Amino acid sequence: MTDFPGSPDSAARERDAAESASAFAHPAVAPDRTAAYGDHPDQVVDFYAPRDGRTGAPLVVLLHGGAWRSPYDRAHVSPLADFLARRGFAVANVEYRRGGDDIPRQRAGAEPGAGSVGPVAGRWPETFDDVAAALDAMPALASRELPGADVRRIVVSGHSAGGHLALWAAARHVLPEGSPWRLPAPPSLRGVVALAPIADFATAVGLGVCGGAVTQLLGGEAGSVLGGDAGAVLDGDAGSALGGDAVAVERAAHADPGVLLPTGIATAIVHGVEDIVVPPAVSEAYVDAAARSGETVGLTLLGGVGHFPLIDPSADACAVVAEELAQLAW
Repeated sequence: MTDFPGSPDSAARERDAAESASAFAHPAVAPDRTAAYGDHPDQVVDFYAPRDGRTGAPLVVLLHGGAWRSPYDRAHVSPLADFLARRGFAVANVEYRRGGDDIPRQRAGAEPGAGSVGPVAGRWPETFDDVAAALDAMPALASRELPGADVRRIVVSGHSAGGHLALWAAARHVLPEGSPWRLPAPPSLRGVVALAPIADFATAVGLGVCGGAVTQLLGGEAGSVLGGDAGAVLDGDAGSALGGDAVAVERAAHADPGVLLPTGIATAIVHGVEDIVVPPAVSEAYVDAAARSGETVGLTLLGGVGHFPLIDPSADACAVVAEELAQLAW
């Protein structure tokens, strides 16, 4: 993570490391069924049936995080999917194409920045192509693979970068005219529960979230994380925060949940107060933007909780997540 004013101290980093280790210590849980929504190996969905065998269970569509980067796939949230299935939900754990070492740049002529380390974040436009395609195919896929699921009651959820994608998926009907992902009407969702989401790009860029992942996702350089106006964080100005990069700014208009408001879709956010990976200021900025648009977004801030307990079935925070999902689904 790039340092910023108020950067976490060693105690906070130790807490984060311990929470991460706990969340990633759970073995992956095999799905009940897997189905493809496209031809690419990453265009698949793992389905988990409600463990109590109930029918008519609401469907949680789960989008994993990992800064849109390839080392992190859906397996790391499979314990969460199983946890939710044990709570009576049907779960669809979605995979999608992410950035990797094989794409050193997101557009012609864009070289990796001096601060670029590891895989590029996201694939433009494939990451968004896949999430849109998966959500569009979901009612038919779930009806076939999980006959007990009620596809009239779908809640989309995601963690971190997946939380961004969940918010984005619920906002496709307010995308700019001409966007290939735009829907003519609001998607048929009961709501969204975003977990520590990268919800507001201006704030995330200004804070250097995930080593410049937002800038990379939009085709910029990780080394230019703070190449723009860091003060734009306070103003919610993505253009300034992105340093005036015309391509990145244009893409942000199609990808930033903080500007795709109001959605008219019931939305709740759960965020840990001690999160140093995606600071809660990112979610707070989104909630404020929604309020300015005339929409109320629920925000639950969990004291003593960082980034990873939200997906850790052994943490109390996971029960809060399940309750937020239940409030929208039932």
